Amino acid sequence: MNLITALLSLPRNTKKTILLTHDFLIILFAFWFSIAIRWDFIHEVAKKEYWVLWAITTVVTITCFIRLGLYRAVIRFLGSKVLSTALVGSIISVLILILTAYFLRIDLPRTIPILYFLLLLILLTGSRLSIRAWLQGSDRRHAVPVIIYGAGDSGRQLQEALSQLNEYYPIAFVDDDPKLHRSVIRNIGVFSPQDLQKLIERHDVKKILLAMPSIRVERRKQIIRHLEIYACEVLTIPGMKDLLDGKVSVSSLKKVSVFDLLGRTPVEPMAELMAANIADKVVMVTGAGGSIGAELCRQIMQHRPKKLVMFELSEFNLYSIDKELNEYKQLHGLDIELLPLLGSVQDQARLQAVMQTYEVATIYHAAAYKHVPMVEFNVVEGIRNNVYGTLHCAQAAIAAGVQNFVLISTDKAVRPTNTMGASKRLAELVLQALAAMPNQATCFCMVRFGNVLGSSGSVVPVFEKQILAGGPVTLTHPEITRFFMTIPEAAQLVIQAGAMGKGGDVFVLDMGEPVKIIDLAQQMVHLSGLTLKNENNPKGDIEIKISGLRPGEKLYEELLVGEQVCGTSHSRIMTAQEIFLPWPQLETLLAALDEACNNNDQPTVRHLLLQAPAAFKPKDNICDLVWQQQKMASGQPLNE
Repeated sequence: MNLITALLSLPRNTKKTILLTHDFLIILFAFWFSIAIRWDFIHEVAKKEYWVLWAITTVVTITCFIRLGLYRAVIRFLGSKVLSTALVGSIISVLILILTAYFLRIDLPRTIPILYFLLLLILLTGSRLSIRAWLQGSDRRHAVPVIIYGAGDSGRQLQEALSQLNEYYPIAFVDDDPKLHRSVIRNIGVFSPQDLQKLIERHDVKKILLAMPSIRVERRKQIIRHLEIYACEVLTIPGMKDLLDGKVSVSSLKKVSVFDLLGRTPVEPMAELMAANIADKVVMVTGAGGSIGAELCRQIMQHRPKKLVMFELSEFNLYSIDKELNEYKQLHGLDIELLPLLGSVQDQARLQAVMQTYEVATIYHAAAYKHVPMVEFNVVEGIRNNVYGTLHCAQAAIAAGVQNFVLISTDKAVRPTNTMGASKRLAELVLQALAAMPNQATCFCMVRFGNVLGSSGSVVPVFEKQILAGGPVTLTHPEITRFFMTIPEAAQLVIQAGAMGKGGDVFVLDMGEPVKIIDLAQQMVHLSGLTLKNENNPKGDIEIKISGLRPGEKLYEELLVGEQVCGTSHSRIMTAQEIFLPWPQLETLLAALDEACNNNDQPTVRHLLLQAPAAFKPKDNICDLVWQQQKMASGQPLNE
């Protein structure tokens, strides 16, 4: 055990005793040294009255220090309050010195109190600051040097918070504001972003802490892209409120996520649209435990429905969202009845019973099988859930007198190359056909959008796990691109689009610009403080491997089938005019498809999907695993 560890492990009372002894010696030195400066030390030390003066001053001074709380402070975390306490204590001490000399009629030149005061203050504060620096220096031998990007309020709050921790110590601020360059904030210099490389090399910095929580999304993305070139992990801090509330800790520092890379400035939701189909109504969400379904439930809760029916097949997912929303309800004192109901959207009787029993007014149909390869391997189940689940839910809604029905669709429904996309386009056709029927009381509409960040099956959590495991990061194709949107934004836009529906509407969300997935993977590697391993850098950390396109996967996603698209009152919601089959024709197609599914007749299923006005152009042969095994067992070729 080294000296510092031994000292820090001492009992608190022992540490206070050491400090009392330390201050006793400082008072002794300050008193006699100030006399030695003014008089001949050897001569004056013989004066007994000076020893009396020193003794009284010392006892009263130490007592004042105790009452002022000077010994309650922890030296390692010494702040300005302790230094001001030392100043007040020194002033009291010199006053005691002067008054004692006056009442005891001791000859005390006027220069001695001044010298004593200066020496006492310097020694009290200087020794404590030196001890603090010594202790913190020992901590820094094991701490990680970091750069704080942002010297504003958040950056200064972060620096203060880190001074209480042993994990990181800041060696510099970096800020875009030229006015702050070459200034010093709490003993740490402020530098230009152009100095980053020099600072990183000089101090062997491995992490950059981004302390700019309030800047615009576009500016944040620019800064993050600039930081990509450095071999440092980039961490971001929580919002300013958490900093002010003292909630900053090492655990609250988090990696810069793809939300920071791909997010965009949110558009304030239109309150009247958010509340139109929800406020004081009975709302039902199918697939309530999924990524989108759960977020829809969270958004719906904020607009005070009378009841929220959460319909879900997975018991665990239903339990999770029900627990979360009940906690939210209690926290905010909401009078909303939450109804967690297990069931399958393929069970029309169950759906109709639920809708009629609770008099559901609005349905958000989010239940679907959405993972492309899984549906390719399980074609019949994918069609049953996505097509007939939507049909049964819609028919139950009509029978129960539901006012509004909103289908959560996907960009993969546009010119699909896989069964999942074709099944979702067929689900859209179902609602379009039902909406076109005469005297239709239920208002059907559908909202089409692309990938959401953080959803189950998204590339983002897959890449994060692969990077954490040391790679490689697997990518299906170097040219693959996708649209991305955050889950909260998607849910808000779905609710607002649903409120605009007049019947049969196909709404398309503005997804922004498509993202090249290989660029995303490279950015995630760089922002983790790692380097890419490739031909140019064979000693890099993480390799990106191309695994080849999966069954049914295509390089580019689209959001529109036709070209007829119009804007709406919301800047990020468009409406499209898409072709569809009238109900009698679609009903015939659905009956034939149902029979083919019952017989597991995969070639007929494929043929009927091609016949439907879904622009289905499959990239692969039939991939259904059961059908393939049956064909192989019978000795028949798979790709007939």
